[in-house]
Amino acid sequence: MADEALSAGAAARRLGVAVTTLRTWHQRYGLGPSEHVPGHHRRYTPADLARLEIMRRLTAEGVTPAEAARWARQTPAGSAAEVGVPQASRGAARDGGGQTIPVGRAGPAARGLARAAMRLDSVAIGETIAHALATDGVIGTWDGLLRPVLAGLGERHAATAGLIEVEHLVSRCVSEAFAAVARAHPATGPARILLSCADEEQHTLPLEALAAALAEAGVSYRMLGARVPVEALVEAVTRTGSAAVVIWSHSPATADPRQLSALLAAPRRPLLALAAGPGWHPDTLPAGVVRPAALAEAVSLALAVRDSLDRSPAD
Repeated sequence: MADEALSAGAAARRLGVAVTTLRTWHQRYGLGPSEHVPGHHRRYTPADLARLEIMRRLTAEGVTPAEAARWARQTPAGSAAEVGVPQASRGAARDGGGQTIPVGRAGPAARGLARAAMRLDSVAIGETIAHALATDGVIGTWDGLLRPVLAGLGERHAATAGLIEVEHLVSRCVSEAFAAVARAHPATGPARILLSCADEEQHTLPLEALAAALAEAGVSYRMLGARVPVEALVEAVTRTGSAAVVIWSHSPATADPRQLSALLAAPRRPLLALAAGPGWHPDTLPAGVVRPAALAEAVSLALAVRDSLDRSPAD
């Protein structure tokens, strides 16, 4: 645990629980913040967080909240180890019966989000994502919080064939958060950017992240979503005259470069064609197609197209 005292919101994100859960544990079981500065809200010290971590672990393993709180209060101050924890919890200190979501070197917020995901705690998941979006923006939230957790989920699923319910819940929460960003930033002007998944591609979250980042930047766009046949994509481009088109592919199975060739041969060829996602192989891309390395680069390229058109005498 970090040495600094934390607010209720920061403590909740560190533990991967909802702020309302912390309030309940404080009011019902006396596991509240102990540091008090006159004129300010009380804050959670490392000793408080250590006890709350035990409370979180035990309740996740099925121990009643009252019994978990009793053991948490018995823990010596400053100890986050399993001192005083009932035998049933020793060796099973991870949410989900020993399963965890690896997040690599990501920070405390990502670890908290992973814990909340394993408990299927949609409230805590939503609060963590909303706070990150408010403080770091879409790109920072995607790169620093969501990508590590989603990648860890994919890694764990590949190893166990499990956690499908976790992935579905997290995906829904992420989609809702990005949709809220788009609603909060209604863009004006013509929608010159078209976002589409490749034919048979069903992974839409990275494309939703791009849509939210564009909305945050004030860029209008159209989103076609998952599994767009190439004929439908070309028709959409022809009808809208989109200046930039992004085609997302998550895996090589959906990254047929003929989709890109068809796009470039459309009657109203876009100024910029982006092949986004790990599915595309650089050596197979037709000439003139750009493969952005990250979300930030895709947003920068879209902004460049918009600004170039805004400077033009006529569309």
